[in-house]
Amino acid sequence: MDVHSVFLTTGGSVLLFRLLNSGLNRLYIPESARRNPWKWRNILTSFFHSLLTGMWSVLCFYLHPQMAEDLISTHSVFSHALVSVSIGYFIYDFFDMVLSQKISQSWELLFHHMVVITCFSISVLTGRYVGFAVVALLVEINSIFLHLRQVLRMAGLAKSTMYRLNSMVNLGTYVVFRISTLAWMTRWLVLNRDHIPLISYTVGSVGMAIMTAMNIVLFYRLLRSDFLKSSREGWKEKDTDM
Repeated sequence: MDVHSVFLTTGGSVLLFRLLNSGLNRLYIPESARRNPWKWRNILTSFFHSLLTGMWSVLCFYLHPQMAEDLISTHSVFSHALVSVSIGYFIYDFFDMVLSQKISQSWELLFHHMVVITCFSISVLTGRYVGFAVVALLVEINSIFLHLRQVLRMAGLAKSTMYRLNSMVNLGTYVVFRISTLAWMTRWLVLNRDHIPLISYTVGSVGMAIMTAMNIVLFYRLLRSDFLKSSREGWKEKDTDM
């Protein structure tokens, strides 16, 4: 894909997610989510992005397995388009949060989006490290369940069997597709240091360090909220019954 195609695909993606978000206004909103309809639409839009890009990233490696052997210069138009579409989503979501929330409420996500947009943009504009970017998008497989967790909580289903089941799948995919993937990417950067220009290596290393720190913190929050908290409540109930 040339630069013109990149801007066209990315711009089309921004418009697509904007239209998707607007279309969610016509769908049913649970009573418990009506206090914050913007957040409900934002989470659902993020869920659809994760569903799309998570499955797309797996398909990229399935259809073009050579990319797994060379993450620097080997890629297909299909995988290049995936990264461009994802950039469009992060640009849309960045401005959606800036215009709809206080910066203090979403600065972590805004910072995350800025890092992703920067790294992915370098990839699609130079035509290099596209395979590495597609590996990064495998994280979205976990994000499917991460966003579904938020949807269930907003819908007032935090105590349902579906929520508990999703919590277990969410934690499992978090370890496999988020923590393990980030660890593998960090290792790949170190092993391929001699094949990567200093600027790209620096941007990638800083980005990976930030992502790793943020994901460790989020993992602890999820563990404390969905498992440690419920365990403490269980012990309290037993103490009460004694």
